[in-house]
Amino acid sequence: MFFLFFHEKDTIYKVFTCYICVMNQTYHRALALLIFLTAMATGAVAQERRVQNKPYLDMRRFHYGFCIGLHDQGIGIENNGYVDPETGAQWMAENNRHNWGFNVGVLGEWKMSEHFALRLIPSMYFGSKSIGFVNLTTGETESEDLKSTYIALPVLLKVSAPRFNNYRPYVIAGIQPMYDLTTKKQELLMTKKMSATIEVGLGCDLYLPYFKLIPELKFSFGLGNILEKNRKDLTDRTKEVFTKSVSSVSSNMVTLTFYFE
Repeated sequence: MFFLFFHEKDTIYKVFTCYICVMNQTYHRALALLIFLTAMATGAVAQERRVQNKPYLDMRRFHYGFCIGLHDQGIGIENNGYVDPETGAQWMAENNRHNWGFNVGVLGEWKMSEHFALRLIPSMYFGSKSIGFVNLTTGETESEDLKSTYIALPVLLKVSAPRFNNYRPYVIAGIQPMYDLTTKKQELLMTKKMSATIEVGLGCDLYLPYFKLIPELKFSFGLGNILEKNRKDLTDRTKEVFTKSVSSVSSNMVTLTFYFE
């Protein structure tokens, strides 16, 4: 009888001890969470509003400016494994290196509402695309740079966050039709003059004392196949094997632009 009593008492003591340990751990976790939330709240309060530069700039219905930037023209290539029936050559093409160019343009922006705006940015892009070819049969290589000068007219929707102090981040999306002024004949591959890309990006309005500076990073993804299949321009018909080895080509671009308003 006494044995059962002491055994039950010992069990109750162990359960109570475990309960105290669990509650102690829960208390410490809750305390740590409370300290973390308090620190976050204190940090948020500590970010006091400062004197705003150009406080009435965003009240304008229309905004104008200019832009300069750098870009990397890429090219997406889909090979089809074509084998030349006369020579047995099988050529594979790839975008073999980055090619940096520069771009300039003018900015026109229409404020639609507090957070939405429509942008029109007539621009010119100067650059090139580097393509390398490898003959899988012999290991022979060929390469060329497709130089391009694009006239572009992107139409973009801008969605801005509320302004805080002298910063206002935003995201953009839209479409960009382009026309290539420097498409050359007699190249291993030839692209069409007209093309279009889908644009997505992000940036931040920086309100400086005398003007607004806007750094922006944008990604462009080509729409459709821009490979020119009809190569009537070729005088050396042996070069036609490179065009026949590729199914489709798309134009891609990464652009870092600085706008000045």
